[in-house]
Amino acid sequence: MRAFYSGQFVLPLPPGHRFPMSRYAMLRDRLQEQVPAVEMDPAPRATDDELALAHTPEWIAAVSEGRVSPQAMREIGFPWSEAMVERSRRSTGATIAACRAAFADGVSANMAGGTHHAYADKGSGFCVFNDAAVAARLMQAEQARAGRLLKVAMIDLDVHQGNGTACIFQSDPSVFTLSVHGQKNFPFRKEASDLDVELPDGCGDADYLAALEHALDELDRRFSPGLVIYLAGADPFERDRLGRLKLSFDGLEARDRRVFDWTWQRRIPTAFAMAGGYASDIAETVQVQLGTFRVALDYWRRWQNAAR
Repeated sequence: MRAFYSGQFVLPLPPGHRFPMSRYAMLRDRLQEQVPAVEMDPAPRATDDELALAHTPEWIAAVSEGRVSPQAMREIGFPWSEAMVERSRRSTGATIAACRAAFADGVSANMAGGTHHAYADKGSGFCVFNDAAVAARLMQAEQARAGRLLKVAMIDLDVHQGNGTACIFQSDPSVFTLSVHGQKNFPFRKEASDLDVELPDGCGDADYLAALEHALDELDRRFSPGLVIYLAGADPFERDRLGRLKLSFDGLEARDRRVFDWTWQRRIPTAFAMAGGYASDIAETVQVQLGTFRVALDYWRRWQNAAR
C-alpha cells in the first residue's frame, strides 16, 4: 500500500509550541518497523495551478512570498517560513498522489494532511492550504478530461469540524462534505457541511460509532461517490489534549474499520489523511495512526485479491 510523506520538511517552531511536529517522523519510523507492507514515497510539490483549483491566486501568492499579515498568521498558528510554504505544498501534493494511487490500488495514504480548516482565501488552525479540497478538484478535472463526471465524498472524522472544506464546497453538488465532530470544540463558528454530526463533550465509543453508522447511512442515501477522501483524525482519542471526546484505541480502530468497510462494500477508491492528533504522550497519537494504517492495509489487500 502506497503512502506519501512530507515530514522531511520540518517547521522551525518556537520552544513550547503546542503543535506536535515530531509525530510525523515518529509515524514514519513506526511504519517502517511494524507495518513494512506500507511503501512510503516522498510527496510531490503542489503547483500554483493545482492550488488555484481551491484557493484564490491572492492567497497562494501571499503565502508563497511571505506577505501574509501577522493577524492571518496568528489565525494559522505557525510563524511564516520557507519550510512552512514547502511543507504545505508537499502535504497537498501527498493527498493528490494518494488519490491517484487509490484509483489504481483501491486505498492509499497521506502520512500528514487533513488540513481542513484552510479556506479558499485564508488559513486557520494549523492549516495553510486545504489538501483534500485541492485533490478533489484536481481529480475531478483529470476525470473530466476523460469524459467522466467524478463525485467525491469527504468523510471527515477529525474531532474538529472541517469548516474550510465545507465553505469551499458550499454550493458544489459534486462534492459531499460529511463532518463528525465535537459540538463545542474548535472552530467555534461552524460552517454548514452537507452533513454535520455534532457530538457532546465526553462522547465515548458506543455513542460515537452509532452516530457514525447513522451518518454513513445518510451519506449512502443522498450521494454516490466515485472517490472518498477520509480524514482519519486521531484527536477523538480519550487522552487527546484538544479533543474532549472519549474514544478508546479499540473504538478508533472500529471507526476506521467501519469507514473502510463502507467504501470497500461499494468499491469506492479511498485516499486517507492523518489530520489532527494532540495527545500529551505523542506516542499515543502515533499508536492511533498505526491502527488506521493496519486497518487500511487489510482493505488494500482485499482490493488486490479482488483484482486477481
